[in-house]
Amino acid sequence: MLQWFKALHLIFMVAWFAGIFYLPRLFVYHAESVEPKVHAQLAIMERRLLYFVTPFAVLTFVFGFAMLWLYGLEWLKQSGWMHIKLVLVIALAGYHIFCFKLVARLKANPQAHTGRWFRFFNEVPVLALFAIIILAVLKPSFG
Repeated sequence: MLQWFKALHLIFMVAWFAGIFYLPRLFVYHAESVEPKVHAQLAIMERRLLYFVTPFAVLTFVFGFAMLWLYGLEWLKQSGWMHIKLVLVIALAGYHIFCFKLVARLKANPQAHTGRWFRFFNEVPVLALFAIIILAVLKPSFG
């Protein structure tokens, strides 16, 4: 059962990240365009992409927490690396939720942020993913 949960967790995580890597790229195009027709098309694409990947985010959490439940509380207490991973994952959930606000903001005001701001915003999930993968694979001991 644990291996199935792990496989499903990874599958949905990859699908989720594909979306949250591409969505801010659409935001860059949106912020840098001056064409109202382009803004309208990008607003549709952004909304559809965000709603498409949100179930993947939810399922990533479902199978991740299912694995935590199977491992048990004692294992969790002793796994300091997992505490850091969970903080990063919660931050990514906040990032994902913030994307809903950005989609609405860009629809109302295409120049809500600069293209440069969105380029930096796009790096957040990349850095989080690097840290999460390193923690999950190396399982460093803290203490």
